[in-house]
Amino acid sequence: MSVLIFLIVLYILLGLSMMKLFEKAGIPGWKALVPGLAAVEWCKMVGRKPWFAAWLLFPIVNLFIYAGLCIDMVRSFGKHSFWQAVISVIYAPIPFFLIGQNPKDKYEGPVLERERIYHRHYHEAQERKDKVALRKLEAENPFQKSQLREWTEAIIFAVFAAAFIRMFLIEAYVIPTSSMEGTLKVGDYLFVSKAHYGIRTPMTVLQFPLVHNRFSTGSGLLARESYFTKPSLPYWRLPAIEGIDHNEPVVFNFPAGDSVIIFPDRTYDIYQWRRIMDSFRGADQPLPPSPKVVARPLDKKDHYIKRCIGLPGDSLQIRGGQVYINGKAVQNPEHLQFAYHIRNTTGNLNLKKLEEIGVSLKDAIPKANRLYYNLDATQLEKVKAFGPDITIERYQPESLPGSIFPNDATRYGNWTVDDFGPIYIPKKGATITLTEDNLPFFDRIIRVYENNDMVVRNGKFFINNVETTTYTFKQDYYWMMGDNRHNSEDSRIWGYVPADHVVGKPLFIWFSTKNGNLREGINWNRIFRSASRM
Repeated sequence: MSVLIFLIVLYILLGLSMMKLFEKAGIPGWKALVPGLAAVEWCKMVGRKPWFAAWLLFPIVNLFIYAGLCIDMVRSFGKHSFWQAVISVIYAPIPFFLIGQNPKDKYEGPVLERERIYHRHYHEAQERKDKVALRKLEAENPFQKSQLREWTEAIIFAVFAAAFIRMFLIEAYVIPTSSMEGTLKVGDYLFVSKAHYGIRTPMTVLQFPLVHNRFSTGSGLLARESYFTKPSLPYWRLPAIEGIDHNEPVVFNFPAGDSVIIFPDRTYDIYQWRRIMDSFRGADQPLPPSPKVVARPLDKKDHYIKRCIGLPGDSLQIRGGQVYINGKAVQNPEHLQFAYHIRNTTGNLNLKKLEEIGVSLKDAIPKANRLYYNLDATQLEKVKAFGPDITIERYQPESLPGSIFPNDATRYGNWTVDDFGPIYIPKKGATITLTEDNLPFFDRIIRVYENNDMVVRNGKFFINNVETTTYTFKQDYYWMMGDNRHNSEDSRIWGYVPADHVVGKPLFIWFSTKNGNLREGINWNRIFRSASRM
């Protein structure tokens, strides 16, 4: 709300500060206060066609148009310095007001028209080879810029243009972990469209360009967040080109990543860390020092990419690793992986042969003095064909009470990543009856994702100090899972993905390195492959 008030005040002050400028240009000052008409007159004052004002109606583009109009306005009054241009972009009412109040500042005419006339005269003098006219034009050039300024402006424009494209339209994204291995590999570089599911406007206003949320995960001076949490804008999303479908890969902000503990090798959400600490307490071991907790706004939570398995309104269950939606087994992705222990009963396992069929040795899971390798169905058949001395045993996930969503060891402590549910995936506008049994599924939705105050007293539910037995969801939710089913932290661990956390749709792989390391080579066969149809 404070940011909205700021923008309203800015608009009013902009109109008021332009009144005197309009009058100096021979235009009635009251026109500066009329929305639409003010923009048309503004364009004409700087030498633009009246229809150019229509660009101010287009989101994202209008930011660049507005900045250009502000600079051209002060230039039309003879203000050509670098810092005068900078201040006019940052907060135009200040230089507009100062120009309007200074009787020495005169309107010199539309600056863009004067520039066009100057360049035409200069070009004509070049064609005539009139050195005297050229020297005179160069000496009297009011638009001359130093080489340093030319480079500075070019760099600033390039950085902010790239930042706006990244913020609103397309962002480059690299696969950091093996949770989608088989489909999307560690070292795949993707272009992600932010328009397909609706452009989400920024909520964090002050941030370092081209950096998502942190300069470094190390312990040096750069080990800090790359943004300020205030001021901030409310969540808003433009209309979507298409909706999310079953089995589509989706990039989203990590829902549980609002409070995180950052180590050089990985990041834990605070809920994971608390469960780890509980395991230390249970084993009567000394607790490690309490690390620093970093609180992040929604759009600065870490980016994850998973496959959308369940849509709003679906009922989901997992039995023996097979997902069922609304009671029907889903079609599994082509490269769905499970973990297997592979043993050669007569000798050592030939690891080179495993690598030749695409099995990642680095991704092996150590459990109880065994190594489990992640295989898709095709790889599994190839391993079986190695010979009769090969034995294969599928990994059986342990039941770790409290580690599986909804993280309730008492009621759902026997759930595993392979045997889970059934659960309901909330849909916007749907109403549920609240019970003590289903509260663990929806508690975080009600309190955190939808910003309500909820308490339970004597078996009764109070939401925003009003007793109730039901709750109506304010937004849609999704269920995301990695294709590497035994080596993926996903919705089975931390639950639903709210609609406002959705970032975009992966388009294609534009570069790919082997195991995420350029020294190991490039996956040429993966470059320019579609990332959304795998």
